[in-house]
Amino acid sequence: MRISTNTMYQSGINQIGNLQSEQSKLQQQIATGKRLASAADDPVAAAKALSVSSAQGINQKYADSRQTAQAKLNTIESNLTAVTNLMVSTQSSLVGAGNGTYSDSERAFIATEIKGALQAMIALSNTKDSNGNYLYSGYKTDTAPFVASASAGATYAGDTNQQLIQVDTKRQMAVSVTGASAFQGGSDVFQTLNNLATLLDTPITNASERTAFTNGLATGLENMRLSVDNVLNVRASVGNKLTEIDALDADGSNRELAYSTALSGLQDLDYATALSDLSKQQTIMEAAQKSFVLVTGLSLFKYI
Repeated sequence: MRISTNTMYQSGINQIGNLQSEQSKLQQQIATGKRLASAADDPVAAAKALSVSSAQGINQKYADSRQTAQAKLNTIESNLTAVTNLMVSTQSSLVGAGNGTYSDSERAFIATEIKGALQAMIALSNTKDSNGNYLYSGYKTDTAPFVASASAGATYAGDTNQQLIQVDTKRQMAVSVTGASAFQGGSDVFQTLNNLATLLDTPITNASERTAFTNGLATGLENMRLSVDNVLNVRASVGNKLTEIDALDADGSNRELAYSTALSGLQDLDYATALSDLSKQQTIMEAAQKSFVLVTGLSLFKYI
């Protein structure tokens, strides 16, 4: 069967066109460093890459959530450190107040210190975070958690809800502490300080009043100890969560590395192989062009 000149011509043109397309594809891959310019290049690999990219995106969202959680917990830890220091300092002042040789005026001076400590405690309990939200109000972040009270020292105006953040696939973490649990758990520190200030401001005129003062001071010191212990427990809980976040971050970083490695294997170009293929394609192209010239006798290709 005879093959027409037009058929031979068209076949040669198609072959050269295909080779040029392959060369263009290789050159694009080398320029971008990516093996997959589109899903059509390798549908299976493209589908796997899409799945890995989706998992990688979710992993990054959890990493961002942990960063937010860590910032919130660090702010609470820093604040509770100041609260602890204030409580311990106040305890030291109260121990001295039990000195039997102190006069009413000397005890009144200590009462002034305790009143100052109470105001400082209220200020610390009403601390805001970097976004202007109150730390200890639960969900009522725009409401100051504690309001000064003449009879109770301060009363709680927040709620009992805890702010939760999803820090990993199966871990939802509370990243807030309510004022009631931090400052009124075990013993109400505001009530204790208020009672102590009143006790120290009350003159002692007889033995029964002295006994009442001694007993009241002992109760106050015990309540302060309970308050310190409670804050330390809250801080320990916060510290455990920060440690857990570090562990989750380490796991997340390992997953990120695994995802990046998997994507690289699916998408990234093997430059050595690509350059070798390009050189091979150029050789084949030159041979195809020469063959086309010989077969068709088209002298135009002498100038290509």
